Order: sequence, then C-alpha cells, then structure tokens
Amino acid sequence: MSDPPQLPARLSAPSWYSAPRLWRTLCKAALSAGRKTLLTALTLFYCLQDRDTPTWAKGVIVGALGYLVLPTDLIPDVIPGIGYGDDWGALVAALGTVAAYIKDEHKSKAGAQVARLFGSSNPPPPPEFSE
Repeated sequence: MSDPPQLPARLSAPSWYSAPRLWRTLCKAALSAGRKTLLTALTLFYCLQDRDTPTWAKGVIVGALGYLVLPTDLIPDVIPGIGYGDDWGALVAALGTVAAYIKDEHKSKAGAQVARLFGSSNPPPPPEFSE
C-alpha cells in the first residue's frame, strides 16, 4: 500500500504552532471564536506545558493548537458565525483524546487567562507564552 498523502511541511500544524503565535491568535479571535474555544485552547496549552503529559498526547495537542493558528484551514476564520467551527472541532477532538491528562490546575489557569483576554483589550502575554 502507498503512504497516505501528507501536507507540505509549511502547512503542517506543528510547524505553525508556537506559544507567542497562539497568544496573538487568541487575542485576535477572542470575540469571534468565543469563550469556549479559548478556554479549550488554553486548557490544552497548559496540559502541553505539564511535564506529566506523555509525548504522544503533546503531539495531539500541538496538532490541534497548530491548526488553530494555521492561517489557512478548512473554513476561513473570517467567516462570521462559522469561521472557528472547524478549529473548535479540532480542539474538542484533541481534548477528548487527552482528557485523562487534563488536571484541575490546567482548567483553572485557562479560566484565568480567558478572563484576562475578555477583561481588557490587547493584554500582554503571560510569561508562559514567550519563547
């Protein structure tokens, strides 16, 4: 059998993911993506930062977060109402896959950052989002 088709490296989600790029995307998308999307993305981000999270789970998380920040995806993010629908689906699928490794600590940190994002315009990134 032949190998499954692969995306070019420049379009693969892990090549687009970085903590600073994620923060910029979340700041821009706060109102249009919605609170649940941001909370899910940030919960995954904090799970990714946890040394207890296994490597395979981190790969799933990087793929989902990379898809969120990818400028070209299945449904363009600029379409009102549905633009972040595919991103939400990728995040929820990743969350379901790695749910056993999500801790209350990840959820509380994510909740605090969502409050920051919705509480002020263009908040500075917290230290964990710098490279």
